[in-house]
Amino acid sequence: MKIVARYIRHAKADISCRQFCAEVTKVVARHYHFWEKERMEAHPEDRLTCSAVLFSRKRRELWLIGDCQCLIDGELYDNPKPYEQKLAEKRAQIILTSSFPKEHFLAHDSAREAILPEMLRYMREQNKSYAVIDGFDIPEQCVRILPLSFQPHELVLASDGYPFLQPTLNQSEERLKTLRQEDPCCVSMYKATKGIMHDQEGYDDRSFLRITV
Repeated sequence: MKIVARYIRHAKADISCRQFCAEVTKVVARHYHFWEKERMEAHPEDRLTCSAVLFSRKRRELWLIGDCQCLIDGELYDNPKPYEQKLAEKRAQIILTSSFPKEHFLAHDSAREAILPEMLRYMREQNKSYAVIDGFDIPEQCVRILPLSFQPHELVLASDGYPFLQPTLNQSEERLKTLRQEDPCCVSMYKATKGIMHDQEGYDDRSFLRITV
């Protein structure tokens, strides 16, 4: 994340999405030792990996590279991993049919452990059937590009740590708080591949930016 954020700060304002993907891939790839390349090819779970949602003011475009999300004038757009929902459903079924109380999975998420081997298998499709920034070529068809008209728009750019993205940060945090109170295992209100553990405020990293363009 820090490598990519540093690159974004210095990227040319008129760069295209294709150019951005090519350049940021080179930047991340430079952080691998030459002898690691073959191992990284075979084990994408070991790669330096992040997602990014960007707004190009020069091109009036939003770019969703990986599993991030945005609101354009209140309408939600996302770019989820193709296998995520299937595994979330599988994890939910394990918890809902278990003899253990749900509280058990907030201390030791054995249901997530059960789907981890399948998650690792799906990760072999990283930058094949879905896009991430990881130092390997990003397939153009897996990057979502959203063009904007030249009229004013309100944008919210966020990571996927917000299950119910709202127009303001407070509203988004409130929806997350409700999930934490009512469905911390993330098996009914919102199905995810992991829950909100006892010592956590959320189930994933959270980034939120609201701007008018």
